Amino acid sequence: MHKGTETGAGSSRDQPWTGHVRGSRGYRGVLIGLAAAGMATFAQLYSVQGVLPGMAQDLDITASSAALTVSAATLGLAAAVIPWSAAADRFGRLPVMRLAIIAAVVLGLLVPFSPDLPVLLVLRFAEGAAMGGIPAVALAYLNEEVSRVHAAVAAGSYVSGTTIGGLAGRLVAAPVADAADWRVGVGVVSVLAAVAGIVFMLTAPKQQGFAPLRRSDPGPGLGGRLLANLRNPRQVSLYLQGFLLMGGFVAVYNYLGFRLGAAPFSLPQSVASFLFLAYLAGTWSSRSAGVLADRLSGRGGRKTVLLGSIAVMAAGLALTLAAWLPAVIAGLVVFTGGFFAAHSIASGWAPFLATAGRAQSSSLYNLFYYAGSSLLGWIGGIFFQTWGWAGLSGFVGVLMALAAGTAAVVLGPEPDTGSTVDSPGAAGSPEDRKL
Repeated sequence: MHKGTETGAGSSRDQPWTGHVRGSRGYRGVLIGLAAAGMATFAQLYSVQGVLPGMAQDLDITASSAALTVSAATLGLAAAVIPWSAAADRFGRLPVMRLAIIAAVVLGLLVPFSPDLPVLLVLRFAEGAAMGGIPAVALAYLNEEVSRVHAAVAAGSYVSGTTIGGLAGRLVAAPVADAADWRVGVGVVSVLAAVAGIVFMLTAPKQQGFAPLRRSDPGPGLGGRLLANLRNPRQVSLYLQGFLLMGGFVAVYNYLGFRLGAAPFSLPQSVASFLFLAYLAGTWSSRSAGVLADRLSGRGGRKTVLLGSIAVMAAGLALTLAAWLPAVIAGLVVFTGGFFAAHSIASGWAPFLATAGRAQSSSLYNLFYYAGSSLLGWIGGIFFQTWGWAGLSGFVGVLMALAAGTAAVVLGPEPDTGSTVDSPGAAGSPEDRKL
């Protein structure tokens, strides 16, 4: 049984570990460390998205072929999250995340030296697989180390860090690529990711809520833990939120640069990259969504915020259809804010509901999430190249409608987290198992 500390929800060392409470040093360490890990991961993952037009020109490939460099990395990440989660159950959350960051940075530094598209895709796939150790484990670590009453807010803070990373990767790579080329831009981002990785290793507090799983331990194995989550309709509906919403989100950002580089906008790549500042809306909305859901806890808070966030995404997407740049910018900001609010709720809710295999629940969410990014983000290019931005917007609109319909039908009332916060086994309580 894990013991409490001065920073835990129960300060007595004779009480079970219930997590760092908000305002404590340990709580701040978890949030700062995970925010840095998210920055290191997502800056590299999406740095190429800001230089796709330049990459397409340099390698003499089409827009959809260039977008495969994004899909290759997210596909690698999706393929790796389950193995990373299994390793984290055996060896610990922090050792796995440290190894993942080191491997991702090394591979990221090799990407700019790719001589052609096939080599580039192989390296990006491997880089994505290495990155998978962060999203596969981060939320499981967070839910084990932070008091459950603050879990939704903490998860929102972690997602905020990922938005800053995604923004930094795009915003740094594109201007540098304009001044030099896309290879230099991507390389600079990998160096910055290494710095963020060091911050993570210095600030994330030691594990206190983790108990390693051994092959000799009673209970279900990896397959059983995965099935336990996949048999829960509420869990699956949350995984589908990640698949559908992330697919639409990446499709919009993959092809936005191509649209803005053409008439009637005709923006240079360095100028168009500043539209990625819309990610700051996600930095704010992801945490705000967690705070709002926490305030509405026991009254359908998470479901209400999730559905409202999807509606906000739809409103923003509609604005991007205009041929007037200020409307496109406003629409992108609204769309981005809505997406990260929805992602914050869904990604934090999945491990919270887990009755067995919390790390696997988080990994399954990420598997669906990045599978959507890889598959739907690329398919969106077919609609864009055939029917233009209107075709792409229609495709993304259908994805959002499916996500909202699934959430509305399957996600029932949630229990009041305030009644379970003092129970270490709250995630497996009968209330959490109700559909």
